[in-house]
Amino acid sequence: MQRSVLAFACAHLADERLYAAQVAALQSRYDCRVFAFRDHDSLRDMADDLLAAVPEKFTLIGLSLGGYLAFEVLRVAPGRVERLVLIDTTAVADTPARREGRLSDIAKVEAGGIDALIPELPRRWLLPAHAQRADLVALMADMARAIGARGQRNQQAAMLARPDSHADLSRVRVPTLILCGRQDPVTPVADHEAMARCVPGARIEVIENCGHLSTIEQPEAVSRVLVDWLHETDDALAR
Repeated sequence: MQRSVLAFACAHLADERLYAAQVAALQSRYDCRVFAFRDHDSLRDMADDLLAAVPEKFTLIGLSLGGYLAFEVLRVAPGRVERLVLIDTTAVADTPARREGRLSDIAKVEAGGIDALIPELPRRWLLPAHAQRADLVALMADMARAIGARGQRNQQAAMLARPDSHADLSRVRVPTLILCGRQDPVTPVADHEAMARCVPGARIEVIENCGHLSTIEQPEAVSRVLVDWLHETDDALAR
């Protein structure tokens, strides 16, 4: 029997290690494919790349930038997504302040390389207690270096151009899970509640003691939610 494909789309400045715990928990039952985009400066190109690498029907899982990519997939090929998981992301377009922050980060990396930005990332994205964990700080630094300065610029350019995506979500009619950290400082719980209201029957799960990178901050809790929800929706899809 052919296994269902789970396509995991990575966050900004994160590579395949972002989902290592979830892939480990799911790979015996599913065909897990992880996508980290470095070479494209538009969400459309990222979406085309992902769509070319997966079968006609697949489950799409995206965290932060990966969620923005999921919205683009819904715009260009909505019929191909059989289940949707949005993690620590938002359908709200960038505010002027957020755009200014992106442009500032691009300038900082252009001037000093990716290592000029890396020290700021843990306190921006993680629960304060997690920002003190040497293992998470080192993992974030390693992933950011793997994406590199060019990848950082491309990803920011793609995010700068993204639209509000609530209307795209309102057309979704497949099983949908929306998950976030309780203390996510970048995309707060209220943003996830707004997305859940757009999708009939969407489930929302909030992970306690967790910031923006829930898959590495609380890997066991996130994996448990994913495993249970995917198994439940496997039964629904098989009917």
